Amino acid sequence: MKIAVIGAGAAGLAALRHCVSGTYGNQVVCYEKTDQIGGTWVYREETGSDRYGLPIHTSMYKSLRTNLPKEVMGYPDFPIPGRSESYLSRMEMLDFLNAYCDHFALRSYIRLLHNVELVEPVAEDRKWSVKVRDLQEDAVVIESFDAIMVCNGHYFEPKIPSIPGQDIFTGERIHSHDYRVPEIFDGKKVVVIGAGPSGMDLALEISKNANRVILSHHLTETIATVFPENVVQKADVAELTEREAVFADGTKEQVDVVFYCTGYKYNFPFLADSCGVRVDSNMVTPLWKHLVSIENPTLALIGLPYYVCAFNMFDLQVRFVLRHWHGERQFPARADMLRSETEEATKRAEKGLQKRHFHMMGPEQGHYYNDLANIAGIEPLPPVLTKLHNESSMRFLDDLVHYRQDRYKIVDDYNFVQF
Repeated sequence: MKIAVIGAGAAGLAALRHCVSGTYGNQVVCYEKTDQIGGTWVYREETGSDRYGLPIHTSMYKSLRTNLPKEVMGYPDFPIPGRSESYLSRMEMLDFLNAYCDHFALRSYIRLLHNVELVEPVAEDRKWSVKVRDLQEDAVVIESFDAIMVCNGHYFEPKIPSIPGQDIFTGERIHSHDYRVPEIFDGKKVVVIGAGPSGMDLALEISKNANRVILSHHLTETIATVFPENVVQKADVAELTEREAVFADGTKEQVDVVFYCTGYKYNFPFLADSCGVRVDSNMVTPLWKHLVSIENPTLALIGLPYYVCAFNMFDLQVRFVLRHWHGERQFPARADMLRSETEEATKRAEKGLQKRHFHMMGPEQGHYYNDLANIAGIEPLPPVLTKLHNESSMRFLDDLVHYRQDRYKIVDDYNFVQF
């Protein structure tokens, strides 16, 4: 098979590693629109657009450390090397991805500064047409492939809520996608909107520079973390005036900056409508197992689920897809795949989850991993990964200030120790 991999971040590298492993004898090309591998782990000071006029992809800020321990962040056959700390810096993670790339000799398959502009199925021969721009040469080529693995990430297209009055607010507005260093908040009153992992982390980080930080959210359970004195929690921002934030409880505060930590939207700007995949309220559909296009099963979208052991999951998804593409497993009938997606959506709705939460895994991630492994007849991920991920996530909520001092060691497939 001739396979195109779009993106050379952590998911794209996992795709490449298994495509070129020798198991199947695939031909593979990986297109990466930036000048280096690593995807979202590449830090760039600039925001907005790059020198080629493309939106800056990375949302990485300068001081970022992982919010999961390294023990759950490696690949199944290439763990992050042992060292005492469990929570690593962005530089260490990028070094790890480069080491993985070199260990499996993947660089020769990667075309840097090649931006995929259009992917569409060719009905006559059941192949794919991929239109790619060589950014350095400003030349466009169209290539043909048997299958496509989309690995373009999902932390680059900011999701900004619509708040009444935000257009008349005279202060600054910034999304976490464009945040790099805390000094921009020196002496300011900042309202941070959103208490997900980035909202919590960034409220804490900027508190050293800002005069006052208001963490605005709609979580029903009180956050156990004890924040610095200049960080307060408030209800949702109901509206903005020229200089104030008005909260859902009716209180008001004068603020200098609105800092949106409101997450990201799935976006596949290069996929033609004829690919048969759409984003509906941030649910990517119709897909079998959050992964395979039901309308065109030789199109796979790697890495959509979140609150997961990401690199391990990418590896598992790639192996799952390749088993099916090479006929070792058969795809179910289209109607059965559609029914499977509908049933899962219904179950999630019954639990009170909205459509936009469809790809959220969290404590349920182990069931997803086991399902993929069982269907494809492949090596499953050890249960200890989910156990440790869940433990770490609880520690994040309970003690945001100190949890990164925790150190872990995986003992076997089921157990870990903290020391």
